Amino acid sequence: MEPGLEDVSNPDVIVVGGGPAGCAAAIGCAQFGLKVILIESKPFPRTHPGETLHPGVEPLLKQLGVLEPVLAAGFLRHQGNWVQWSAESEFVPFGEDDSGAWLGFQAWRADFDAILLNRVREIGVKVIQPCRASRLVMDGCRVTGVETSQGTFWAAKIIDAAGDHHWLAQQLGLQIQYHSPRLIAYYGYVTGECPVRDHAPAIVADSCGWTWTAKVRCLRRATPTQLYQWTRLSFVEQKIAKDWLPNEFLGLKIYQAMRAANVTWRIVSQPAGYGYFLVGDAAMVLDPTSSHGVLKAIMSGIWVSHSIASELLGNLTQQQAIDHYCLWIHNWFRHDVKNLSSLIAKLPSPPFWI
Repeated sequence: MEPGLEDVSNPDVIVVGGGPAGCAAAIGCAQFGLKVILIESKPFPRTHPGETLHPGVEPLLKQLGVLEPVLAAGFLRHQGNWVQWSAESEFVPFGEDDSGAWLGFQAWRADFDAILLNRVREIGVKVIQPCRASRLVMDGCRVTGVETSQGTFWAAKIIDAAGDHHWLAQQLGLQIQYHSPRLIAYYGYVTGECPVRDHAPAIVADSCGWTWTAKVRCLRRATPTQLYQWTRLSFVEQKIAKDWLPNEFLGLKIYQAMRAANVTWRIVSQPAGYGYFLVGDAAMVLDPTSSHGVLKAIMSGIWVSHSIASELLGNLTQQQAIDHYCLWIHNWFRHDVKNLSSLIAKLPSPPFWI
């Protein structure tokens, strides 16, 4: 073990992955008084798509102790989204209460993820970064530790928050259940001026899929310029040109090369088991139509922290903690699949598999 890692012996929990799901799980476990290690393979800051946060994330951010720094970060706010699905374009607000209109965030993920990871450190979690998790350590059918680029660590619980390549599930040979054909979302960034997109994101459907556009930040240079993000998802497997842009962004300057993400609808059959839990995209993936990916990641991390604490503190048996979490994840996934299927069925030419 490398120097400086002597104080990470005998943790209760090891979290693999430092994104929103992993940070929420680590913070939640630490709030229950558990000793936690978080392993993150990449140095920060890092870029990541998924900047749009629903207003429902605010109570969760407050629970994690990061609402104030998130509000102070100066992220763009908006009252809703423009939606053009099966009819004319309309503005769909998030809602309001006695305090006023609910506001979503366009949170630049490099800054948002750094805020969460700073809170992880602040609350006493040992962060080992960069550190690559390579293999699980097993004792019979139970996960007991992780082999990493900085040594082997053991814990009562291992949380896979490493994303949609399903690192832990692949090693254990867990079944991954697919609920759609292969779906690939392409996304990219452009700079310039697009006033029509400055006040709220938009999702526009067509006969093949949908396109999402949003302003995500203002780049502070000699002459301030706006940074916009687009995502394109086709429900029929279809490659697009490397220089493709939505119509409203034509003429703007490409900021980053186009990238792709596998957003095939899928869920790991057993998202919890002896010694392990899966959170965020490691547990389930749906296409980002609803822009709830970060919200789901944080919610699953918080839920897992409650499950682990309840078990380790003697309020639940191990099997109860496993069963409750698996049921919650599967019910949530089925609910979202039903809603997404109903939404996609309203397209002018819905795909055959809906």
